[in-house]
Amino acid sequence: MTSNQPYLLRAFYEWIVDNDLTPYIVVDATISGTLVPQEHVKDGQIVLNISTGACVKLNMGNVDITFEARFGGVARSLCVPYRAVLAIYARENGAGTVFTPEDYDEAEGTIDALPETSSETSSETSSETSPKASSETSSGVNITSETSAPEGAPPRPKGKPTLKIVK
Repeated sequence: MTSNQPYLLRAFYEWIVDNDLTPYIVVDATISGTLVPQEHVKDGQIVLNISTGACVKLNMGNVDITFEARFGGVARSLCVPYRAVLAIYARENGAGTVFTPEDYDEAEGTIDALPETSSETSSETSSETSPKASSETSSGVNITSETSAPEGAPPRPKGKPTLKIVK
């Protein structure tokens, strides 16, 4: 499947703008394909105002965000791949969301999925092979922080949350 991040980011952008707030994005400037003014990057990240008053020619496609903005009075063209967007939020109140890094296959432009296993095998394997902290919500969704990936799965960053639907 394709990444849901472009769709979620566009939805949060519209929600922020519809509430007359200022949308900001936090960008990982170290991701390949990211074109931002490096002189404004701090600790590998940059925060960009993507409101209609701060940028022109904003295009939020399915692969990247492109727009033009002024930095120190100089017009610049920017390109931010979605995989480089770490968060979107409203400047005025901080409402928004944080995105978790995905395993992105740059050659194919697709998201690598974890191998499918039966729910019975999956729950037995994960409880035996990886210690985890879990909390179940009223909607039956488990948010689990695994310290290691299941056997045969691509490695995951330690401590990153994963989402599991519990039936």
